[in-house]
Amino acid sequence: MTKKVLIIATSPRKNGNSNRLAQEFEKGAKDAGNSTEIVYLYDKNISFCKGCLICQKTHQCVIKDDANAIVDKMKISDVIVWATPIYYYEMSGQMKTMIDRGNPLFGSNYSFKDIYLIAAAADSGEYAMDGAIKGVQGWIDCFEGTSLKGIIKGLGLEGTGEAENSPALSQAYNMGKSV
Repeated sequence: MTKKVLIIATSPRKNGNSNRLAQEFEKGAKDAGNSTEIVYLYDKNISFCKGCLICQKTHQCVIKDDANAIVDKMKISDVIVWATPIYYYEMSGQMKTMIDRGNPLFGSNYSFKDIYLIAAAADSGEYAMDGAIKGVQGWIDCFEGTSLKGIIKGLGLEGTGEAENSPALSQAYNMGKSV
């Protein structure tokens, strides 16, 4: 069964390691016959949520920026993949802002069920992603029927381009292929 896979790459760096891992996940998902798209946030205009909660009634955000089109894509996707660099043992601010701006999805007729997390950290400790995992799990817990299907931990990726020599690169491809 072909799935619609949306990958949201949240690194502020165009050639960041988490973006590279996201690209490899996409390659695997495409090779498995799925429909894929990567949305890069580094060139998007996305404002902070204002907390007005109007979206809870209208399922549309009152802020007019690039987040609305991304939320529309999220709603019709079967699979959502979050790709983030790890900053201070947590997801990037760009990812958290996009998660918050996804609030119109809450209580809507969304299609996604499977969620994946791809993270790249300079730290090589297994614990480096715990904050990001907890954060994305909190988001998942708000959407009935969804679950965290897999995590790619790109550990010890301090400099740009280091994902190329990381075991996380083939792990990302294989996980994408298994979607």
